[in-house]
Amino acid sequence: MAPFNGWEMPLQYSSILDETKAVRSNVGLFDVSHMGLLEISGPKSDHLLNRIISSDVTSLYSGKSRYTLICNSDGGIIDDCILYKLDNDRFLLIPNAANTERVFKWFAKWESTERDINIRKKNQMSILALQGPASPEVLSILFGCNIHTLRPYHHALITELPGSEVLVARTGYTGEVGFELLIPKTKVEEIWSSLTDADAKPCGLGSRDVLRLEAGLPLHGNEIDDTINPYESNLGKFVNLKRPGYIAADALKRIHREGTSNILVGFTVVGRRIARKGHLITYNSHPIGSVTSGTYSPTLDTNIGMGYVPRSYASYGFRFQIDIRGHSVDAEVTKMPFYSRKKPK
Repeated sequence: MAPFNGWEMPLQYSSILDETKAVRSNVGLFDVSHMGLLEISGPKSDHLLNRIISSDVTSLYSGKSRYTLICNSDGGIIDDCILYKLDNDRFLLIPNAANTERVFKWFAKWESTERDINIRKKNQMSILALQGPASPEVLSILFGCNIHTLRPYHHALITELPGSEVLVARTGYTGEVGFELLIPKTKVEEIWSSLTDADAKPCGLGSRDVLRLEAGLPLHGNEIDDTINPYESNLGKFVNLKRPGYIAADALKRIHREGTSNILVGFTVVGRRIARKGHLITYNSHPIGSVTSGTYSPTLDTNIGMGYVPRSYASYGFRFQIDIRGHSVDAEVTKMPFYSRKKPK
């Protein structure tokens, strides 16, 4: 059994290949306690959130969660997050680890426009992600209740463990059925041990990146950042521009109206060479873009990646070349996600 590492998520516990296969076929366990966790509470918290996040928070109800974006005044993506509505006046927001402080300061900048708002970091909590087709069974046994009934992007407070409450959210970053567990730090090592004893395989950053890329999910710092807007990164469906007071509305309306020259595409590489972040994308020996992420997909037994190219080169089946360490290698634009799990009939 791999010991709990606390805030240190290793690249791998066993091998990236084995860990990826475990999540796709059975169940894998990730310690994602390095992620940020902000609580936004108060009678005007929904007003503040509606000014800052890209989706309409008024359509959320208690027990529901949502993937959303935080954009700056120019429409660039400060971060992508998961927002949980706990009750009428209380929300949890999970930003990426490297962006937590930026997100916190961005909220604080606009907090002064609303009264009776409290924003605080929940540093006393840890987060575990249990991902894979067997994850509902494992959690149902651990908590002694039927987790299968929890719908995607919903969450529930589990109180069956003595002396602790665990928020169980049916979300994830792998493309599989999965859950994230928000656990008091004092209990996380105990729950980690219980899950690994139940055959959950500890997984690291390496397999997490392979899994999210197979699922066509963007990574902040690779596919998205504050120079990239939602429409060129194929995230426009997470933007609602019909709300009064939304900070990024004017910029995003203009971008949506004028269109973007570049677009994020997925591609498969012809042959065995692996495209990596920063590799040049060319067509007829002319540079047209660059790779944002690339890896070998053990699930599909092929090399996959994502990158930005002009829209005229983005149709499915179009072939361009990638300069991989001095070798010009063909790649084909491919529909994402590259992998989709088989849903029960």
